[in-house]
Amino acid sequence: MSQPVIIKSNKYGINLILDPVLPFEELLGCILDKFLGSEKFFQNAHVAISFAGRELSDEEEYRIIDTISQNTSIHIICVIDNDEIREQYTKQKVEQYLAAESENTGKFYKGTLRSGQVLECETSIIIIGDVNPGAKIISIGNIVILGALKGIAYAGASGNEGCFVVALDMNPVQIKIGSIIGRSEDKGILASIRERKRVAAEPQIATVSDGHILIEPITKNTFNNI
Repeated sequence: MSQPVIIKSNKYGINLILDPVLPFEELLGCILDKFLGSEKFFQNAHVAISFAGRELSDEEEYRIIDTISQNTSIHIICVIDNDEIREQYTKQKVEQYLAAESENTGKFYKGTLRSGQVLECETSIIIIGDVNPGAKIISIGNIVILGALKGIAYAGASGNEGCFVVALDMNPVQIKIGSIIGRSEDKGILASIRERKRVAAEPQIATVSDGHILIEPITKNTFNNI
């Protein structure tokens, strides 16, 4: 082979084509170099992996997966045989995994996002701190800010308009949920929040209602109605 390691990818996984005769320890180093060089492309990806070109023992497969997982942000869901008959099955399982991961898990971020910072997350996220003007938070799921939202928040980044944004102090420059955008300069609820004088900040939630961003105080029944 002209290259000891070739990565072929599709929407649902990675097929790793390996040199059949290169000593394994040397091959392992080549695999690491290959994935480090492709880190931006595969950043935080959840994929299935298959192997071709070389017979691998269970221990060798484990070491390859461990090397990739420990040194990159790639999440390997499972190992599959390189068999086209299983393509539809694999597609179904990966989609089910990603859907469950997006809906049922979340991440925490502790600290204030300052102007120029952008935080992206493939799950729902809870921020313990403020999002200052000029900062942006983007999440495929929901966004909960245990602090002030004064910058930009984009929830449901995959197009899900059923997501929401919560902040203890809601004063955003812009909120986007799915494809629906609300800006502070627009007439309406966002502008009124910015302009009105408040004695104390109150927790509020932004959702999509009738094709518009609706921001309202949180009550005990709020999440039952989402």
